[in-house]
Amino acid sequence: MPGAIGPVLVQGPVEVVLDDGTIRSSDRPVVALCACGRSGSYPFCDTSHRRRSRPRRGSDDGDSRPRRGSASGDQGPGAVGERDTQ
Repeated sequence: MPGAIGPVLVQGPVEVVLDDGTIRSSDRPVVALCACGRSGSYPFCDTSHRRRSRPRRGSDDGDSRPRRGSASGDQGPGAVGERDTQ
């Protein structure tokens, strides 16, 4: 499952036995189990996979648009540019 994009959904209630013998349980009707390893509530999914599942803008993914706050791009609301200081 490493590298999966999103949780594994299983019908609950469930008991999950971790490698150290700890038992984690949930009595919800549907349980989302973490498949990416990033969850702070492992083995249950806390949607941490959403933070880095898509390539960033301006990275080597072929997207040449500037990132917000970059020297060549939008500096955000209220930013003072060269035009504004003359």
